[in-house]
Amino acid sequence: MKRWLTLFYGHLMRQWSWWVLILLALVIRLSVYFPDWVERYYSRGLFPWIARVQRLLLGWAPFSFGDVLYALAGLALIYQVVLLVGGLIRRKLNRTKLAELLQRILFLLLLGYVGFNLLWGLNYNRPSLAERLRLELRNPSAAELDSLAVDLIRKLDRYGAQVTPEQRDSFNRKRQLFFGAIDAYRSLAQTDHTFDYTFRSIKPSLYSYPGNYLGFQGYYNPFTGEAQVNTTIPRFLEPFVTTHEIAHQLGYAREQEANFVGVLACAHSKEPAFRYSMYFDLFLYTLGEISMQDTSRARMYRDQAPKQVLADIESYRTFIRKHRNPIERGVMWLYGEFLRANNQPNGKYTYNEVVAWVIAYRRTFGTESL
Repeated sequence: MKRWLTLFYGHLMRQWSWWVLILLALVIRLSVYFPDWVERYYSRGLFPWIARVQRLLLGWAPFSFGDVLYALAGLALIYQVVLLVGGLIRRKLNRTKLAELLQRILFLLLLGYVGFNLLWGLNYNRPSLAERLRLELRNPSAAELDSLAVDLIRKLDRYGAQVTPEQRDSFNRKRQLFFGAIDAYRSLAQTDHTFDYTFRSIKPSLYSYPGNYLGFQGYYNPFTGEAQVNTTIPRFLEPFVTTHEIAHQLGYAREQEANFVGVLACAHSKEPAFRYSMYFDLFLYTLGEISMQDTSRARMYRDQAPKQVLADIESYRTFIRKHRNPIERGVMWLYGEFLRANNQPNGKYTYNEVVAWVIAYRRTFGTESL
């Protein structure tokens, strides 16, 4: 054992790159205690340049470089596992080779951690967007949830009537969907320049079909700066998912904040399909919050929804039931733990917190502001 530790640490001392990564990892961990520093020097300083360069370099391609990168990383991992198992079976792994293999694995994990945070993940440690918008976040009252539910039903009725089947079908052309999201952010940026979105890089995910069984509708790749959208989900969900992923590209890492920025963008869209998509998602979140207080009250508001909304809810439920499987539950549990480890203590429930944000925004700027 002593000889193994000597070989491991001796090799470690000769690798200066290890110490650079370890130092950076320590700085990253300490940054959680200095959110204002993160905001000033990273989120508003370094990160926007990193993100723009990534989008400029890779946004032109119609396919996702990040998905290809993940595929190659997966193949490399499988190859290493095969080598390890083969070595164990043939008993060709001595202590020196095992130490080198362990060191290589730890180095790659450390490199991935540092790269993830320097390219985007530090945004988890920035101050809450609620502070800049002066929003007073608190648990919504029953009266506030009821008021929001009634208002959402009214708006879903209004915008649902304006969305034709042809408009929904137009999202089969992803260019139409993505440029609609870009236009929404262009309108939002006219009221607040911090939401300016330049050099688009939004891609259909190459893993859309498998993603249905893993439970994801979209994701942001910090290593390539691409926003991936699962384009096999129901059409009425796609606009809000796209604006959510663009919010991640702009540095809003926490899920409730990305949801809220997506709400703001869709609310500024000139396309009824984008507003309907956002109000539909927000209505489901609101029903979820009401059901935690009173399931019969939630059922009452659901039954009051327009026929198109009820049809879309049933379509969404059918979609979920079709793809439900045990692996998805495991993946979602791991994802919830990932969120908790990154300044989102409520895990998957973080997404639902957008309801409190919307109510706080309406409380500050008026009920017709969203």
